[in-house]
Amino acid sequence: MITIAIITVSDRSSRGERTDLSGPEIRKWAEGKNYKIVSEMIVPDEIDDIKNEIIRVSDKGYNVVFTTGGTGFAPRDVTPEATKAVIDREAPGFAEAMRAKSLEITPNAMLSRAASGIRKRTLIINLPGSPKAVKENLMFIEKAIPHAVDLVKGEVTDCGKPSNN
Repeated sequence: MITIAIITVSDRSSRGERTDLSGPEIRKWAEGKNYKIVSEMIVPDEIDDIKNEIIRVSDKGYNVVFTTGGTGFAPRDVTPEATKAVIDREAPGFAEAMRAKSLEITPNAMLSRAASGIRKRTLIINLPGSPKAVKENLMFIEKAIPHAVDLVKGEVTDCGKPSNN
């Protein structure tokens, strides 16, 4: 079973001024895949808060950390910088695929600065802050996630075949 942590990055939601709708959209998607949500957190758009939460959940060994929010051009959008500061290796294909497929829907997709990478044995993927964009982007990348998790865990040994076969 794939374990997932969700980190919503939002000043207003962290202060209780706005209901988080994007984190629950990730939860809904994950439950539909029978993945296990192991952590959900809302943090403000502060680079240290974002970094600390990504470190906390990835160092517990969860398979995937999804962040939502803070990936745009606004001055307080610092999720990609926080992500890049804590990953061991980049995994740019996820962010590239999300931008490419999103451009088929809206030209504003080119404003996404989302990043993705690996910390220890955890895959970290930045998602947009809009619930609609979260849903769309998860659909774009969902087929690659199980194999990516197996690779990060070291469970693929020969020509893409899981080592337990």
